[in-house]
Amino acid sequence: MTSSERIFRPFTLPNGTELKNRLLMAPMTTCTGYYDGTVTQELVEYYRVRAGSIGAVIVECCFIDDHGLAFPGAIGIDNDDKIAGLAKIAEAIKGEGSRAILQIYHGGRMVDPQLIGGRTPVAPSALAAPRDGATTPRALSADEVQGMVNKFGDGVRRAILAGFDGVEIHGANTYLIQQFYSPNSNQRDDEWGGSRDKRVTFPLAVLEITHKMARQYADDAFIIGYRFSPEELEVPGIRFEDTLYLLEKLAARGLDYLHFSLGASLRPSIVETTDPTPLIEKYCAMRSTTLAQVPVMGVGGVVNAGDVEQGLDHGYDLMAVGRACIAYPDWTARIASGERLELFIDSTCREALHIPEPLWRFSLVEAMIRDMSMGDARFKPGMFVETVQDDASELVINVRLENDRIADIALAASPVDSVEFTTSFEEIRERILTANTPHVDAISGATSQSEAVKKAVAKAMLKSSKALAAEEGGDAATAKAYDVVVVGSGGAGLAAAIQAHDEGARVLVVEKMPTLGGNTIKASAGMNAAETRFQRVKGIQDSKELFYQESLKGGKNRNDPQLLRRFVDNAPQAIEWLADRGIMLNDITTTGGMSIDRTHRPRDGSAVGGYLISGLVRNLTRRGIEVMLDTAVDEILMENDEVSGVRLLTEENETVVVQTRSVVVATGGFSANSAMVVKYRPDLDGFVTTNHKGATGGGIALLERIGAGTVDMGEIQIHPTVEQKTSYLVSESIRGGGAILVNQQGNRFFNELETRDKVSASIIALPEHYAYIVFDEHVRAKNKAADEYIAKGLVTSASSPRALAEKLGMDYHAFLATLERYNGFVERQHDEDFGRTTALRAPINEGPFHAIRIAPGVHHTMGGVTINTDAAVLNTDQQPIPGAYAAGEVAGGIHGGNRIGGNAVADIIIFGTLAGQQAAKRARG
Repeated sequence: MTSSERIFRPFTLPNGTELKNRLLMAPMTTCTGYYDGTVTQELVEYYRVRAGSIGAVIVECCFIDDHGLAFPGAIGIDNDDKIAGLAKIAEAIKGEGSRAILQIYHGGRMVDPQLIGGRTPVAPSALAAPRDGATTPRALSADEVQGMVNKFGDGVRRAILAGFDGVEIHGANTYLIQQFYSPNSNQRDDEWGGSRDKRVTFPLAVLEITHKMARQYADDAFIIGYRFSPEELEVPGIRFEDTLYLLEKLAARGLDYLHFSLGASLRPSIVETTDPTPLIEKYCAMRSTTLAQVPVMGVGGVVNAGDVEQGLDHGYDLMAVGRACIAYPDWTARIASGERLELFIDSTCREALHIPEPLWRFSLVEAMIRDMSMGDARFKPGMFVETVQDDASELVINVRLENDRIADIALAASPVDSVEFTTSFEEIRERILTANTPHVDAISGATSQSEAVKKAVAKAMLKSSKALAAEEGGDAATAKAYDVVVVGSGGAGLAAAIQAHDEGARVLVVEKMPTLGGNTIKASAGMNAAETRFQRVKGIQDSKELFYQESLKGGKNRNDPQLLRRFVDNAPQAIEWLADRGIMLNDITTTGGMSIDRTHRPRDGSAVGGYLISGLVRNLTRRGIEVMLDTAVDEILMENDEVSGVRLLTEENETVVVQTRSVVVATGGFSANSAMVVKYRPDLDGFVTTNHKGATGGGIALLERIGAGTVDMGEIQIHPTVEQKTSYLVSESIRGGGAILVNQQGNRFFNELETRDKVSASIIALPEHYAYIVFDEHVRAKNKAADEYIAKGLVTSASSPRALAEKLGMDYHAFLATLERYNGFVERQHDEDFGRTTALRAPINEGPFHAIRIAPGVHHTMGGVTINTDAAVLNTDQQPIPGAYAAGEVAGGIHGGNRIGGNAVADIIIFGTLAGQQAAKRARG
């Protein structure tokens, strides 16, 4: 028998059910379910197109209890209402000719409380998982354990009623079933734990009730599989001998297959690190005759037929295929025809491949994506030598282009010669070549160098395109034409460009700086919105009306009521707009001036700005939207009192005229223009600013020249927590996460979660005019931005509060008393001193302890040009200027006399998408 015949011949399971071949699609989390765990049509289609030529599809894990979902967007089988949706998946798979198997699980202590409405996760014992920030679960009572077994049984019954051919019991990945077998997580002393014989009771009970349900509701062809993780690193933990003991017990009760859960199918032991023998070989050598009768499935690293053959040669009977099935829905048919595959995904083909948006942004999928949006780009092939500057030196970079791609990037000359420099260059080079675009994320810790390399590539591409156009007889003097020109590439500009493109417009983005991102990239806290599905999932009761009233109060009742109402009403829609484009803000905290958690941020608690810009730029490049960097808008051209074009000035002082009917100005505010700030607020002379150097108010001046009115120009916000030497903003999410402010004497002096203007004023009123933001390891672990502050050297840390006080030069007796008093307020959830009512999350008592010295800095200009609720720019008579739109900090009126933290990010997405929509509508009309 040839290897190919061995792979593709039918395979019979122990219960007599025949699979058409030895290949199965591995269960891979897609996070594509609705907020309540029901099935979306997008998920049905995802599975439909991957069924057919493959033997069976194992559908991603389904939670059997609403306390058991381990990730957002999980699908459930926890009640009978879920049967109808799951039936659509089963029908879709079986209709294409593959077997349909459903994996069932409970996350146990791996469940994030935020996913289950703030409730405490359950587990065999009240022991937190050995990972940062893990929650201590509640131990299940004996009756609850039996109830959990019954819930697994109910899940099996529902899977049968939904039409699945079988179930896979998920006893791996440190989820609940594995937790019951592990001596690390199960330290009970009843019938469900203690000795290994007792710890095996729960998985055996789940298998027994699975058989019971199959006998009652299914026929003999129903497949029962079991997935397991062979080892744990923890001490104590599961060792390979323990796993064999468990599997022998399971096999004696009847299984149709066992599924090794490994990242690579031929991986050796993670415990016995000196032994290179693949675990599957050890398994085959050590198993009993009974266990040998149960087929064993491998997974991990399978891309081509040779990978399958290698797995079978080492002892696997079946092979599960993961990422290759995502990249190639017809993977089995391709390898059957002898095709040799490379594991990557064309960035322009998400819809064609039926990959749901939530799965598209998973790291395992993102790592496979290659940006092919430049497929229509045309360059004059050749080598282009570009000289660029990073923070430290001049770099000479050779960029080799072929007619439709970036072929190579090489460092020709640099005064820097270090391992770190070379490594970061190779990393950014690889990102650009893989994505086939310079619009990629910079390397952390080497931002300046990354941006220089990206700029060199962009300059080479521009020169090459011009050279090709000239060679083909193009006239450089001929005015270019676009439906919409977006000025500025921060969050508002990118959102406007993406929305305009999606409305059918041809879009150009013009950015005066050498990089994309504007001031948005510095945003830290998050994005405010009320009545979102992410709030509902976490059990947060909020209302748009409350959001409106708190924003109005925060703005000192000076907000434009109509703009604020549009802002509040559109906020949850804007959260979904981002989610639909792979930018998921599903962790929630709070900021000053808010009474409820409504500040949405990335799941890992990182600063929102970099994450947001990274996601928007990915969307920009996938759509092939044109970008001109290092290019200023010299003038907005008018004809018959309507926008007719823009005149641009490039870095080479070349004037370019672009014809357009719609311009979206999204150039940000003027916080970095000290003369302009002092013009409107003389009292702010000498203050540092948190803004990037491009925030100079140029867009306001441009629009004023075509008749735009302005509003609230004197309303300039200072942010209370700015590190003064670097002008680095310390995110409000740190205070929202539970930090406090203390003065040089070690005392609290104000409500940390009051509005920014009031907190800033209280710091300025201190004799020393500065304060410290103080937090502990608990706050740090839940706010990834804190790690960035530590890495930048902004943080003073110590093992104890006393040691921290001594490092800061403050009276440690006063400081210790402050912490003790505040921790008492947290325990009682009542701040007797300053009336703080939000973010009294946890006592500050977990070392190490951290402090950052801060003082206020100019942060946001609430004033700007006047706009209406469609983001149209209004003239001094309050009439729309045809073809002119504005969004983001360049526009005034929304925030009134003070901006609430988290409202700016909402502003840029809400009004950015509105501006893009209206600009495209005008261009098409």
